[in-house]
Amino acid sequence: MLLEVDELCIEYLGAPPTRAVDRVSFSLEERTFLGIVGESGCGKSTLLFGIAQLLSPPAEIRSGSVRFMKQDLVGLDESRVRGMRWRNFSVVMQSAMSALNPVKTVSAQYADAMRAHGERDRAAIASRSEEVLRLVGIDPVHLHSYPHQLSGGMRQRVMIAMALLFSPQLILMDEPTSALDVVAQRSLMVQIKELQNQLGFAVIFVTHDMSLVANFSDRLAVMYAGRFVELGGTRATFDRPLHPYTRGLLDAFPSISGPRQPLVGIGGYPPDLADLPAGCHFHPRCPVRMESLCQLVEPEGNRVGDSEVRCHLYAEERSSAG
Repeated sequence: MLLEVDELCIEYLGAPPTRAVDRVSFSLEERTFLGIVGESGCGKSTLLFGIAQLLSPPAEIRSGSVRFMKQDLVGLDESRVRGMRWRNFSVVMQSAMSALNPVKTVSAQYADAMRAHGERDRAAIASRSEEVLRLVGIDPVHLHSYPHQLSGGMRQRVMIAMALLFSPQLILMDEPTSALDVVAQRSLMVQIKELQNQLGFAVIFVTHDMSLVANFSDRLAVMYAGRFVELGGTRATFDRPLHPYTRGLLDAFPSISGPRQPLVGIGGYPPDLADLPAGCHFHPRCPVRMESLCQLVEPEGNRVGDSEVRCHLYAEERSSAG
């Protein structure tokens, strides 16, 4: 295993504290593409930043572990984490325009990153900078461009190229396509998958758009109110969604094949993480809730085939089968 996250809890301190990530556990093998999906406010980005140890106050990891390459990053000295970041794992932020320095050229920003990790040879820096830009399909002439001189799609590719400077084993991506049109989104996803196949890194890709990762991720985690409510193979999840929330997300996207069907949204809104409902956190919006059970009892995780689902429906099925 490349990455093992165990019972990770992240809170935003306050009165009362807000638990944005609640006992999340999963593992990631080398060369695997994991998609994490869910509505805005479900804790996806906080989870990603917790894994990368990039949380800033008032966010704080309260418990759990993040073992990367068999080393627990939680509580590790910041200087040691900084040495691993970019070299062993890297992060592609949601907004490249905000993540890139607007007053520095692309080459200057690449050089800063490489010097911070011990590379001093100017020729080596220039050569590697040109190499990674070519990997993402950008002419190295743009090394001399400033971020505002590039299109949105090019800026995102520049960020991905920066994440590849040291050939890391893991790249964390926080909604890198959210500011792009659908054609640019598709082009960027194809590029990411081709690079993964070529270079062999693992990917954790956060998005609110399930259709975006349908043909690219190997595994899919569905997150709601700070928890994984379903985790399984991407194809299996699309063919047979288990959790009612997963079904609701899929019903909200149009299909390009089969008979035309009306889109059905999920009623209501995600809960306030500082004031979560008792029992199953999804029960106020769930069309198949069992009133006496779902409102009072928190569901446990259940194994269904190769998937894991946190829902009373499958606990009932297991009890009946027993």
